[in-house]
Amino acid sequence: MSNGVRHGLGFVAGLLLPPLAALALMYGVSHLSLTLAQRFELSFPGLGLVVLAGAGLAFLAGSRISPVASLMGGLLYVLLGVVPFLAMYGIEFRPEQLLPGLLRNGYTGLALQGILLMLGVMLLVASAFPSRWRGRARADAAPAYPGYPPPAYPGPADQAPSQDPYQARPYPPEPSYGAESRPEDTTRPMHRE
Repeated sequence: MSNGVRHGLGFVAGLLLPPLAALALMYGVSHLSLTLAQRFELSFPGLGLVVLAGAGLAFLAGSRISPVASLMGGLLYVLLGVVPFLAMYGIEFRPEQLLPGLLRNGYTGLALQGILLMLGVMLLVASAFPSRWRGRARADAAPAYPGYPPPAYPGPADQAPSQDPYQARPYPPEPSYGAESRPEDTTRPMHRE
């Protein structure tokens, strides 16, 4: 897959997955806390939504799709997480008024506890690694550096291998050891008999 296609898919995933994960997280947390407060029971739909949101965010942070997705998600979560704290500095913008009941409660709880801000920073850091911005190397691509020049070929000149560094070369013949030499001692600095 080329880098252009990968970044295009990352852009689409960054538009769709972070808002859906945020809505699932807000609704799931709100439903869990409401069910615990009213009936002292565990809400399996709420718990399932929280797990689903966690899986979506983990996919954004660790997958091989473009880091554009985690970058866009991180910016969204940082923005949503910082907005409630701006009221302390006189900047009044209240996005929770746009949300219906359970989503409003979930957003308020997650934003005021700093969880949305933490998730946003996590996604931004996950998109900062340079290895995620590079695509995989193609199998047919030539190596960046062909290596050292080949050793001198000890055979006849008409059978010498090509000097093209990308063409396969035969290995030189293995040295033959006579009865007088000991190949197991070749790594010693000195050998006395």
